[in-house]
Amino acid sequence: QVQLVESGGGLVQAGGSLRLSCAASGRISWDYSMAWFRQAPGKEREFVATITWSDSSTYYVDSVKGRFTISKDNAKNTVYLQMNGLKPDDTAVYSCAARYGYGARTTSSGYPYWGQGTQVTVSS
Repeated sequence: QVQLVESGGGLVQAGGSLRLSCAASGRISWDYSMAWFRQAPGKEREFVATITWSDSSTYYVDSVKGRFTISKDNAKNTVYLQMNGLKPDDTAVYSCAARYGYGARTTSSGYPYWGQGTQVTVSS
């Protein structure tokens, strides 16, 4: 089993920054991948970014490239999402997810482990 706990959400003005954290416990190992998804009110859950635990390879949805950075701290078993240049369209509940395996999987159904989510609100 894998447990994920997110933190770091909040209210920020457009153009501002936030850093989300996802602390993992349980059976996370080098052959896992971690991802961030988001879901805005009335919309489907959307893939944001993913990172492979073993080699830190990353992949992003086009709408956040150049603004968001996913990273990890092996010693803390924690994945981060640094969000810069935030826009009102980034407003959503952001959730951390984990799965066994490599590669950039962008569909939420491929991730069996999820955190509870953290709200990010960007005001205009």
